[in-house]
Amino acid sequence: MTEEQVKRLKETLRGEARAGREDDKYIPVRDWCILHVALDAGLRVSEVCDLKIGDLLIDQGGSSIIVRSGKGDKKRGVSIGVNLRDHLKRYLTWKEEHGHPVGDEDLLFLSPSGKNKKLTRQAVYHIFKRWADRAGLPDRFSIHSCRHTYASMLYKSSDYNLRLVQSQLGHSSIQTTQIYADVLNKDAEKAVNDLPQ
Repeated sequence: MTEEQVKRLKETLRGEARAGREDDKYIPVRDWCILHVALDAGLRVSEVCDLKIGDLLIDQGGSSIIVRSGKGDKKRGVSIGVNLRDHLKRYLTWKEEHGHPVGDEDLLFLSPSGKNKKLTRQAVYHIFKRWADRAGLPDRFSIHSCRHTYASMLYKSSDYNLRLVQSQLGHSSIQTTQIYADVLNKDAEKAVNDLPQ
């Protein structure tokens, strides 16, 4: 997704969450937090579904999310920015005010079908599609686009630090991360733009 598309998706979600509307199909406040985590932490869908409240390290200086169920059962820490940290704090307050369990072992994101019932990956796919449609994004995007978008933006903002992107995404091999370097190669971009017209 482009930066403009990400901004549009976030603004759509933020606006609905602030309106405070909810019905029996979805809860905008929860959905906004789910997609904010996907967009600003680059977690896999299964990692988002498995997050517990105790996995959030958001009260100390350098904030992060502990991913305990990464690919290959690998555990990692994912650094997060101040905007996501503050949003997670507000979300936990919202959960507590709405009677949701907020102990360290309780799930961060719950299915509306039952207390302390985990969201399925399919539910998260549908959550993304619903909000992407409302934001007017092309149909080709899926929840996986959030992870790829995060990686691309992190690669650029880190001044093309591939090892940092590898660590944040939890790739065991740098070769898996290398695709972002290949796609975002500045020399290739300049070369194709300088082709004769």
